[in-house]
Amino acid sequence: MSILFVLLTFLLIISFMYFRRPEAAEESLEVADQRSVPAPLMTNVKGLEIPGNYAFHPGHTWLSDEGHQNARVGMDAFAANLVGEIDSIDFAELNRWVRQGQKLCTITRSDRKVELLSPVEGVLVSVNPEVKKSPALVIDDPYKSGWLCAIKAPELSINTKNLLRGPLVPAWMQNSIARISEMMQAQSPTALAQDGGLPIKGLLFRVSPEIQQQLTKEFFLT
Repeated sequence: MSILFVLLTFLLIISFMYFRRPEAAEESLEVADQRSVPAPLMTNVKGLEIPGNYAFHPGHTWLSDEGHQNARVGMDAFAANLVGEIDSIDFAELNRWVRQGQKLCTITRSDRKVELLSPVEGVLVSVNPEVKKSPALVIDDPYKSGWLCAIKAPELSINTKNLLRGPLVPAWMQNSIARISEMMQAQSPTALAQDGGLPIKGLLFRVSPEIQQQLTKEFFLT
């Protein structure tokens, strides 16, 4: 009889946890949407603002560790300058598990699309409602009000070790700027800034589809 009682108790606990999951996910979504975004400590690299306390994926997305396995995710300023303007953003389904380096969302300008990769592995619990209403925020304020989504990441500390952080970030950004200058010098010298800095804003959607594909593969890894 005691064994049967233990089994019944165990089943009740499992059932309770199962039916409570959607409620917990909704709570996480609400908290992530309402939480104020802390102002990052910024540095400047050739006209690009870079937050010193964020971690960056090589595909030019970032994450901010907000504690308790919560990660806020966005697109970095280099990518924002390269894209220039967005008509819409389509995200993966809420409560879906996304892997680090897996497609997170698709940005669209006219009939052209670019996929962004997730910098972290976990459950997509929230999408920035302001960005859904006004995609231009991603370009105008990529590190604060233009954040993309929130991810519940059980292995956040492990995932972060695979990303660029601290003093590596400015050097990587400088290399990205130099690399795009090299690629465009032969293709379209007029696409580059006069002072040798950033390329003209929105370059990605101003070039031919063939060159766009090369830039997307190089900088977004898709």
